[in-house]
Amino acid sequence: MLLGGIEAGGTKMVCAVADEKGNIYNRITIPTTTPDETIGKMVDYFLGKDIEALGIGCFGPINLNKNSYTYGCITKTPKEGWSDVDMLTPFKKALNVPVGFDTDVNAAILGEVRFGNAKDCDNAIYITIGTGIGVGVYINGGLLHGLLHPEAGHILIKPRGDDTYEGCCPFHKSCFEGLASGPSIEKRWGRPAYELYDNEQVWGLEAYYIAQAIADYIFTYSPEKIILWGGVMHNKKLYNLVYKKVSDFLGEYIEHNVVNYIDTYIVKPGLGDNSGIIGATQLGFNELKCIS
Repeated sequence: MLLGGIEAGGTKMVCAVADEKGNIYNRITIPTTTPDETIGKMVDYFLGKDIEALGIGCFGPINLNKNSYTYGCITKTPKEGWSDVDMLTPFKKALNVPVGFDTDVNAAILGEVRFGNAKDCDNAIYITIGTGIGVGVYINGGLLHGLLHPEAGHILIKPRGDDTYEGCCPFHKSCFEGLASGPSIEKRWGRPAYELYDNEQVWGLEAYYIAQAIADYIFTYSPEKIILWGGVMHNKKLYNLVYKKVSDFLGEYIEHNVVNYIDTYIVKPGLGDNSGIIGATQLGFNELKCIS
């Protein structure tokens, strides 16, 4: 069986063809320009590929309410020109196959649950920390949806007492994304994260905010596995700092003693940078199963 997948991002679109077991046979990267140009190139890529279904893991916010007439649309995004863009209809019309649709981070956790480091978990989350912060949530054997979709990158965070930076989120200032994303590091310290690799002060503060958020996710979602990734996490020293601070924030309240094996509880993705695109193909597989 051949499945199509799209990992739709604000700077690039990754398109791929894979089988239902997560093996990728072909892929292409398309720069994100205007909606008409970008979607047209993606449609052209999948024509003639004989896929049975397509899945789209998309940057957001997006509308996931299947009862809404704007289901499948990006809503109000800061990406210029992409607000209210219909991401589903062009592919349904051109390819005539079932199309699954979800957030990019929900696609990533789905990939990790099926084939990666959260394999066979009923409850797991995927946190990506980069230009923004997103959290994919898989609960009780399915992707979490509700009023909208998880926006756990925007949970409100208590600033550390010595941190005077107000946060860079235009909506909430001191939310998780506002205090710990890549842009917040650069605006707080005056230099991008990759130029601050050996600055212990920078990464101690970063670990503090990441760990605070993770403790909140443990208390609320009770995940069996936490996948932690994104450009900021490419600093390998950060993981051990996060492990220590998570243990501190949990305060011995959680009876299940995750602190004794925290380095196998909070882990990198088993699929590396392929979690999102492989998960996107699985969104298509899920949609196909729902219809058949």
